[in-house]
Amino acid sequence: MKAIRRFSVRTVLPARIEGLGELASNLRWSWHPPTRDLFESIDPAKWASANEDPVKLLSRLSADQLATLAADDDFVARVEAAHDDLRHYLTDERWYQTWSREQQDGGHAAPAAIAYFSPEFGITAVLPQYSGGLGILAGDHLKSASDLGVPIVGVGLFYKTGYFKQALSRDGWQVESYPVLDPDGLPLSLLREADGTPAVISVTLPAGRLLKAHVWRAQVGRVPLLLLDSDVADNDEPTRRVTETLYGGGGDTRLEQELLLGVGGVRALRLWSRLSGAPTPEVYHTNEGHAGFLGVERITELVRDHGLTFDEALEAVRAATVFTTHTPVPAGIDRFSAEKINLYFGGANSVPGVPVDRLLALGAEDYEGGQPGIFNMAVMGLRLAQRANGVSQLHGVVSREMFDGLWPGFDDVEVPITSITNGVHAPTWVDRSVYDVARRHLGTADIAGADAWDRIDEVPADAVWSTKREMRGKLVAEARRRVRASWQKRGASDAELGWINDVLDPDVLTIGFARRVPTYKRLTLMLSDKERLRSLLLHPERPIQLVIAGKSHPADETGKRLIQEMVQFADEADVRHRIVFLPNYDIAMAQSLYPGCDVWLNNPLRPFEACGTSGMKAALNGGLNLSILDGWWDEWFDGRNGWAIPTADGVEDPDRRDDIEATALYDLIENSVAASFYDRDADGLPQGWISMMTHTLKTLGPKVLASRMVQDYTQQLYSPAAAAGRSVGENEFGGARSLAAYKARVRSAWSRVKVEHVEPSGVSDSPQIGDTLQLRAFVDLGGLTPEDVEVQLVHGHVNESDQLRDVEIAPLEVTENYEGGRYQFAGTQPLRRTGSFGYNVRIVPRNASLAGAAELGLARNA
Repeated sequence: MKAIRRFSVRTVLPARIEGLGELASNLRWSWHPPTRDLFESIDPAKWASANEDPVKLLSRLSADQLATLAADDDFVARVEAAHDDLRHYLTDERWYQTWSREQQDGGHAAPAAIAYFSPEFGITAVLPQYSGGLGILAGDHLKSASDLGVPIVGVGLFYKTGYFKQALSRDGWQVESYPVLDPDGLPLSLLREADGTPAVISVTLPAGRLLKAHVWRAQVGRVPLLLLDSDVADNDEPTRRVTETLYGGGGDTRLEQELLLGVGGVRALRLWSRLSGAPTPEVYHTNEGHAGFLGVERITELVRDHGLTFDEALEAVRAATVFTTHTPVPAGIDRFSAEKINLYFGGANSVPGVPVDRLLALGAEDYEGGQPGIFNMAVMGLRLAQRANGVSQLHGVVSREMFDGLWPGFDDVEVPITSITNGVHAPTWVDRSVYDVARRHLGTADIAGADAWDRIDEVPADAVWSTKREMRGKLVAEARRRVRASWQKRGASDAELGWINDVLDPDVLTIGFARRVPTYKRLTLMLSDKERLRSLLLHPERPIQLVIAGKSHPADETGKRLIQEMVQFADEADVRHRIVFLPNYDIAMAQSLYPGCDVWLNNPLRPFEACGTSGMKAALNGGLNLSILDGWWDEWFDGRNGWAIPTADGVEDPDRRDDIEATALYDLIENSVAASFYDRDADGLPQGWISMMTHTLKTLGPKVLASRMVQDYTQQLYSPAAAAGRSVGENEFGGARSLAAYKARVRSAWSRVKVEHVEPSGVSDSPQIGDTLQLRAFVDLGGLTPEDVEVQLVHGHVNESDQLRDVEIAPLEVTENYEGGRYQFAGTQPLRRTGSFGYNVRIVPRNASLAGAAELGLARNA
């Protein structure tokens, strides 16, 4: 019989061990081994059967068992010590507090709070609210912010069925299932009003519908994460399903999810501040374009509450907003028809203070190569944020090229999208064995905190190697368990599965490959020449083994076919002990996969990997990377921390390109990777390989940490955004009013602005180093003043088509004022570089409230 209603009954803990409740509900346990050990010690078998979920474990303990624990003085003491440790973690001064004080001493106030919006968050496998890299990155961002004491509050959605669980059919086809998550049985608490009723936020929808949502709070260490849930009894059935599935649903569901995340997310923040007393965020960070509508809600607030015009409110919002783009491919961006935006934001559904035509203009692809009638969420995100970044140096380059149409008149290198390379949260991803060996040989498990990276060479080679073998052995055991479970779901009987006992070998070179399965990540590149791959797997002296995992989006038939091709090869009897596909890739699997692999393989089509952080996690566990020079690997590969797979850039035939790069991959594995791994000394140690491992840890360790990433965001983006937000908000938003008026005046006059004439002097026909170029520029400012603009000498080397490169910019000073708004600007430039030299004169807007000269996308060249 099917239940007509379900709910979870929460455990009531005896007073002596009530601290277990807070320890279980604060997700710090997911990256804090002592807390996990405490829960495991209660009942190791139940801990395992509860999938290492403290909330679930406690719910399975009887009253008698809890009473027994409460009567155990030693256990009670351990609970009190763990609870006290958590209290110190939550209240002690950390990096941000020290940094804030230094900023204050220098006259700069650090942000009081930062809102971080993301459509998915990967904190722990217990809370499956993520699909892939974007969510894992968001989770690592929050966890590292907590460790650093950065006052972030996360905002996302609660998906009733998460993403999906992946299994395989008998013929290797991906099969999805959507088990329902009960938030009452998860480490979540419902925001409630003072009278105990569930707090509700609401968003209007077309046809007079109202989308109501509850707000669940996950406590991620020091960081609250607010998750909006549309499964509210007052909603109609379609509205209740808005947050049912991550990246699922059809029709208008995606737009309604993003409306709830952006508009509803801001309302949830206001609710949280009202209920908890938390400060209102000074900075709003949009993690990808999905949450872009948060800017619309903030504009509405400013128009309604402070009497600003749309343009004035837009400037106030932009100043305090940071936008991070994560995709290097236009297909990865959400785009809606203008008619759809009109339906949700126009007519009877009009948003106060935000005319629908102005909203449409924010997301319009009104640039060369854009598509009329389309509303682009990333474009809106960029137009609503004064500061934007990509997630690796190369991705920054790609993003500047991809979005350069928003800043006409500026070269790609000047497009105001910077880069902050992603990082990973070491306590989540580094195996305990690594910490144990560091504790034994370096005297600390906190390598980063003690800045002990340069001391890693002190760890004996045999200790490094035995530790890696131990982790490889744990992966082999876990892989066998998962392969057996997968085959049982595929319909195999135990009598057919004896061969699984010999799957993988803890002494064989182990290569890992795990990620989402869009086409550009090329899951099956390694299958380009199956006989060549077979010979590598079965090599008599230097065999390799492959552990592969990944999910395809349920609607991506091409991705599913790639998975099936891989699974069917891995099923072949002669190689199935050397290659496995593990279904349902998630955080729990990853935590054994990264440590157990000797090599992490990544072979996307360059430059379509925005960053890719899985190889970072492998590196922190002593793994070496074997990767296309893309994402983070492009900037941090140094020749000793792994191998770069050569790319066939410029080859337009995709099949030929794959063949070329696959052949290069096979050659590298056979002649370099495997040869080095199996090159042993008299003690059986691969000294060259171990040297690469320690070099990787020493050089990449400090770089790939999410703590470095969050510090970069704080110092380079959050702090300037907070300062800019305060500046335009002073004197009842006088700065925003002034900046809006300035921009309107500049845009109105810009068609009349021009460089009329340039007079150079001071250099001969044969200039040489040390000569000085003297320049006078005669300009018409079209009614603007010299204070409104900067007239620049832009100079550098020139290529064969006279395009400037490696440019430098020197401002020219106004020297004469003529009638009719005409001026003379002048300056000098010493010649300091040999080779080709070229220059131009350019006029750009200038205002102290602009983040840079390119912000308005206006430039006038000679």
